[in-house]
Amino acid sequence: MTTSASHPAGRPEKQLLRVGFNPLTDCASVVVAALLGFDERYGIKIALRREASWAGVRDKLIGGELDAAHVLYGLVYGAQLGIGWQQKDMAVLMQLNQNGQAITLSQRLVGQGVVDGASLAALMRAEPRTFTYAQTFPTGTHAMWLYYWLAAQGIDPIRDARVISVPPSQMVANLAAGHMDGFCAGEPWGHRALADRVGVTVATSQQIWPDHPEKVLGASAEFVEHHPNACRALIAAVLDASKWIEAADANRLATAEIIAAVQYVNTGRDVIAPRLLGRYEDGLGHAWQDRHSVRFHDGGAVNFPYLSDAMWFMTQQRRWGLLKHDPDYFAVACRVNQVALYREAAELSGTPTPPSALRRSTLIDGRVWDGSDPEGYAASFPIRHRP
Repeated sequence: MTTSASHPAGRPEKQLLRVGFNPLTDCASVVVAALLGFDERYGIKIALRREASWAGVRDKLIGGELDAAHVLYGLVYGAQLGIGWQQKDMAVLMQLNQNGQAITLSQRLVGQGVVDGASLAALMRAEPRTFTYAQTFPTGTHAMWLYYWLAAQGIDPIRDARVISVPPSQMVANLAAGHMDGFCAGEPWGHRALADRVGVTVATSQQIWPDHPEKVLGASAEFVEHHPNACRALIAAVLDASKWIEAADANRLATAEIIAAVQYVNTGRDVIAPRLLGRYEDGLGHAWQDRHSVRFHDGGAVNFPYLSDAMWFMTQQRRWGLLKHDPDYFAVACRVNQVALYREAAELSGTPTPPSALRRSTLIDGRVWDGSDPEGYAASFPIRHRP
């Protein structure tokens, strides 16, 4: 069995690592790494910390109460760039998952004929009221998926709607209470809205961007600087857990059972399992096996901290006026994403890595993103808010 002591990088500087997570399906690899002993292979122990909101995760990472966390990609970059809060140098150790989020609309809108983006846009033009949508954090992934999807329908999310922030586990209750018309959040809360018959899935995040980056394992740059061996061990442990989850459907079902517990996601396994297995229904009469459902490993393709993925979130923060000026996109991504450290951890765990830190993707509106011209890309959208 591989141990950190046998690796030339040496013994972890800290053995007990406080790792935060929010109650979502995609916290699975961090939870599994801790509960099934993958951490102990590398001379560390993960002490899991369940958090109530993404703001809480941010504050505890910045303040040092957490060593690392399952966290929104865009939140890490918001902190790095000082958007809406104190600036703090941050680090992305690895990507935890791709896909697996959803945009949910209320049954009230369905009753008014809304079944897709075009019918939503038509209703919003026809009905003179304020439509309210929720995302989970202003600089986070769900805000960016929601904004991107609305804009692809010709809806300006800033000018034509009211957008609020709500913790993911509170989305369904707020939708049921009529406090909003829809939300974007991670699973299992999209499926929970269907199960409770209060909402429908009008779009999955993988329809917006197939195999998009989602949560990352984040830390402060200061923690990584002082604990590189511990961070390397943590990455390797989560890589092993990610492989285990995807080794068989039986492992995915066991994962659903594990994370359904009250101290983790705190909902029924039957709410988590279907979409974890890629079995989708939308509440509008359609069911399908999703080829781009939540992925935790995919031979390592999920986990590599691509610089182009990081830059994309910065382009969207610039697009929506969260960033007042274009940063040096590539330089910031190189500073935050710990590519070299990840490659070392991947070697330690026997995980292949891609030759390039850039990748090419096509999004829902047909635009191609490859990281080659972030400034031009951010300025190219007809619907945008830039000072």
